[in-house]
Amino acid sequence: MTLSGIELRYLVDEITEQVQDYYISNIYGITKDSILFKLHHTEKSDLFMMISTAGVWLTAVKIDQMEPNRLLKRLRSDLLRLKLKKIEQIGAERIAYFTFGGFGKEFVLVGEFFGDGNILLCSKEMKILALQHSIEVRHRKLSVGLEYVQPPENSLDIFNLKESDFDGLKTTDLVAGKWFGRTLGLPKKYVESVFEIAKTDSKKIGNLLTDDEIKIIFETIRKIVSDIVSGNHDAIIIKNEKTEVLPLKLGKLEGEVIPVNSFIEGLDAVFTENIIEKGKSVQSSGSDKKIKELQTRISEQEKAIQTVKESSKNITNVANSLFEMVSKGITSIEDSNAQEILAQNNARLVSEKGISLIVVQDEKIKIKTQSPLQSIASVLFNEAKKQSGAIASIQAIKEKTEKKLEKFQSNTESEKDLIVVSEIRKKNWYERYRWFFTTDGYLTIGGRDAASNSAVIRKHLDKNDRVFHGDIFGSPFFILKDSEKVPDSSMNETAHATVCFSRAWREGMYGVSAYWVRPEQVKKSAPSGEFLPKGSFTIEGQRNFIKSETLRLAVGIMPVDDDYVLTCGPPEPIKKNALCYAIIEPNGLEMAEAAKKIRMEFSKMYEGITRKISMDEFVRALPAGKSQIVKVSVGDLQKEKTIDNEFD
Repeated sequence: MTLSGIELRYLVDEITEQVQDYYISNIYGITKDSILFKLHHTEKSDLFMMISTAGVWLTAVKIDQMEPNRLLKRLRSDLLRLKLKKIEQIGAERIAYFTFGGFGKEFVLVGEFFGDGNILLCSKEMKILALQHSIEVRHRKLSVGLEYVQPPENSLDIFNLKESDFDGLKTTDLVAGKWFGRTLGLPKKYVESVFEIAKTDSKKIGNLLTDDEIKIIFETIRKIVSDIVSGNHDAIIIKNEKTEVLPLKLGKLEGEVIPVNSFIEGLDAVFTENIIEKGKSVQSSGSDKKIKELQTRISEQEKAIQTVKESSKNITNVANSLFEMVSKGITSIEDSNAQEILAQNNARLVSEKGISLIVVQDEKIKIKTQSPLQSIASVLFNEAKKQSGAIASIQAIKEKTEKKLEKFQSNTESEKDLIVVSEIRKKNWYERYRWFFTTDGYLTIGGRDAASNSAVIRKHLDKNDRVFHGDIFGSPFFILKDSEKVPDSSMNETAHATVCFSRAWREGMYGVSAYWVRPEQVKKSAPSGEFLPKGSFTIEGQRNFIKSETLRLAVGIMPVDDDYVLTCGPPEPIKKNALCYAIIEPNGLEMAEAAKKIRMEFSKMYEGITRKISMDEFVRALPAGKSQIVKVSVGDLQKEKTIDNEFD
């Protein structure tokens, strides 16, 4: 199915509302036609936006890459960390502009959702920097370095229709439905439905329609457009010969009708399925090609074996013929009688550049014509033996190729059933921040940057909490939730985390203290005449200090809500609650390298679980600065499971 201009308007408005103040934290290539954008917000859950040649939608699933995407590297280079500033549809066309900006840069990603579709990256001046495929037609040319040119508009602006726009319908000799579709640029499903709802025959010639019929048609299309764009609709999926999603019930519906919560949800289901099927088809095509290549190689190797066998046999026959010559009293290979016997065995004596050769079929064997015939026969027998040895070599190569083919066919069969889609888990609110559960089970959250530092205090600080801050410039705020009667162990762990996630880690400053205060001591505005930077607050009254002797954290995978998530905090609570964990200290590897190594170590223990956690999440879990891994182990949670299983 393809999107209509009306549906695209709804999608643009709906997605725009949801992605306000989000930035691009990652980009994934799914197929050559589809790109998945991970959108991050400091205070809201991540969103995933798919842009493909079929359209744009928010998705609840992540698809593994099934095909290389030529734009991916350039998009990552230019768009990562930029904010999605706006999305706009171009008139009523099936074209959308996605404007990304930040750090003094601005780019426009153009999605063309008609025909074969196209995705283009442009500068803010609309110069094409990269595109999915170049175009050169009569009315426009699209290529890197050129200015982006929109296709000419062929229809009326369906979002601003007037009754006078239908004057042409009153005079046309065309069938009304055909005029309607061409003039408004509507797909067939909408045209048929408009006439059906208006109770008018779409096959009627336009100039035969009455004014009342035209008025009803006009009012019907206006209502349909309004209901779709405003979201005043109940979307459905229709399954018959093909599967498609409609924003509302349009006329007679044939096939299975499945209601969905929203048009975007329906698109996600239908378009995602289309992407997967297309991706599997591409993979299958590639696999079939590889299988055919291996089968051809085996066939060629079999032919080579047969050719060498025949060559060896022919050379042996010629060698035996030399003994026949001896028995007949022939003493020289140059004797005319010897030449006749050679010819009878498909061989001949030739001289090339002064070198004497016996040619057997296409094989040339160097000899000395003055040598006795027995010596020449020995040379031929040695050559035949050498060729027989080559047969064994080719046979060994053929057997390896056959094993490779068998393994590839087996893997291809299993890959057909491989699940390439994983549901994107809706994260808990606290996962937007730094977080962990103490050994006593208390939730602790902390800021990652100035924006989240501010959000932690302004949005999540309650009267029974405790607020922590490091006694150092460049420290986050941490909150120990519901901690009116919390044990000292949880207080110490929160203080330790506060110090470790501060500047102390990056600079390796040991012995730094953290302090805690009550919520009412935290003032969210600066004293009169003073200024507070974003993420900063004024602390009044007594501060209760807790010294942190070490700088040591643990990264661990722990179960949350029937899934597994990554967290980082003091070693003891992480060890207690995790399936596996890695203890880290300052210095050593850069964040990305440390994250990569930890992920690799976790994969050795829990490959399936670790694979679902992205590298980006491993990097986000780590403190800012370099880290060295001092220990990797199974957590207490897994040890408890092992003991339970032993007693079951």
